[in-house]
Amino acid sequence: MFNVTPGDGLDGVNPKINNLVRPYQQAKYDILWVMDSNIQVAHGAMARGVDALDPPESAFIPSAPGQRRIALIHHVPLAFATENLLGARIEEAFLNTNHAKMYLAINTVAIDSCVVGKSNMYRRSDVDRLTGTLRPQSAAQEGPYGLAAFSKFLAEDNMIAGALWHELGLRHDLSCDVSRNAIGDMDFRGYVWRRVRWIRVRKQMVLAATLIEPFTESIVVGVSAAWAADSLLGIPLWLFLIIHFSLWLIVDLDIYSKLSGDSRPSSGYWPFLRAWVYREALALPIWLLAIFGNEVDWRGKKYRIMRSGEAIRVQR
Repeated sequence: MFNVTPGDGLDGVNPKINNLVRPYQQAKYDILWVMDSNIQVAHGAMARGVDALDPPESAFIPSAPGQRRIALIHHVPLAFATENLLGARIEEAFLNTNHAKMYLAINTVAIDSCVVGKSNMYRRSDVDRLTGTLRPQSAAQEGPYGLAAFSKFLAEDNMIAGALWHELGLRHDLSCDVSRNAIGDMDFRGYVWRRVRWIRVRKQMVLAATLIEPFTESIVVGVSAAWAADSLLGIPLWLFLIIHFSLWLIVDLDIYSKLSGDSRPSSGYWPFLRAWVYREALALPIWLLAIFGNEVDWRGKKYRIMRSGEAIRVQR
């Protein structure tokens, strides 16, 4: 596991990779655990992650023919707001409901890589073979190789995971643990522009998946289904929408409860419900704002996201 100091390593656009390069090179062992500074995990999470990444011989089960080796273990984020700010509460509601729901679903289907970098465990010997092109490698392929190849991306977590998946033909697995993600002083504006930033980054990396995102949201799905139910079955719009949003909320609360192990949100039902309503209502406007643009602000600097997912610094 790394403890990183700002200013180490490279001078790429991604400060996390810049800081990780030196400890990455100095690490004594092959299995590395990279965890954000605002993440907490339960006792024993490291051992369980290592067992999933590198099962002991006593637990070994012969793989099915053609089954790919696991190259990365990651954790579902479970957010908790440390400040009673609207943006922090909305982010908490987002990560613990919609994000968790989609993250679990995509990783269960596992047709492609989907990883966030809150807490990732992988082998340095695997990352050393990556170029960040996300294309199957050939013997004549030129570098740079390894962690440094990802310093040109803002979403280095998903790019590393995608490279393991596509370049080396390996796969990922979710740990049974969650990574408890502390959300600090995020105000409403901070929440909106954070979501805009990552939609714009994701748009250049996985355009098709980004374009269909509105059709996974409660309002777009609900209005479309209500119109169809009214037209085809004569069910009143208001009745259908009440049932729809009630069931959607129940599912989201169940996801939150299962991840946290608590029967109710940590903030209480009413603060959570307020944040949840904001999150659902803002989803489409934020997506529309994000989809028409390629520039993002990150840590006080402006970047343009290119089609390859690469970020280029824009001078103000």
